[in-house]
Amino acid sequence: MKVRADFTERVSVRPGEEAWVASPQPGVDRLMLDRIGGEIARATSLVRFSPESFFPFHEHGGGEEVFVLDGIFEDEHGSYPAGTYLRDPVGTSHSPFTTGGCTLFVKLRQFAPGDTTRKVIDTTRGVFEPSEFFGIERLALHHFSDVAVSIERLAAGSSGARTLHGGGEELLVLDGSLVLDGEAYPKGSWLRDPGGSECEIASEQGCTLLVTTGHLARGVVPQ
Repeated sequence: MKVRADFTERVSVRPGEEAWVASPQPGVDRLMLDRIGGEIARATSLVRFSPESFFPFHEHGGGEEVFVLDGIFEDEHGSYPAGTYLRDPVGTSHSPFTTGGCTLFVKLRQFAPGDTTRKVIDTTRGVFEPSEFFGIERLALHHFSDVAVSIERLAAGSSGARTLHGGGEELLVLDGSLVLDGEAYPKGSWLRDPGGSECEIASEQGCTLLVTTGHLARGVVPQ
């Protein structure tokens, strides 16, 4: 299966533009953002767990990265409320479940070789720092080699030119609304750009973004 598998093009998915599909596990649905492969795949998805649902025990063959969008995600290692950022590197394993239901942003099999640090970060308690871009604050979550993950907050009324990272950029709008090159992306929108070009970025009401940069430069072949 291939879904938005041409990583040389800018692609986006706004809320309502794609349908949720059932996974093989009852109570777990997915909205596929990009994918190369079948059930074992290099994939970026939104994943929705119904209350009292679970996913069977599995090992992370190429790493698993999760941001909890709502509800509480759980496994045998702990409970992770909305706003939690998780990194489970290659070779880790778990049996995830939820009591009350949850929605996740999930990236599978996208860890660089040697990126072996497990992370659990409550971003609601994070300290944001001013960035090099006017009107933007940043909370750094992860950095390995040329790949970086952060949360960025754009102040209301901010606008300006920005050069996208030469190794690619991926954005998930967590709150508010982003305008990129004149196109509006409300809360829940996902964008992926090969990077290297200049764009116009703005937010009239302010917005919060989950941002990954540099990860497309090393290729997209599943591990």
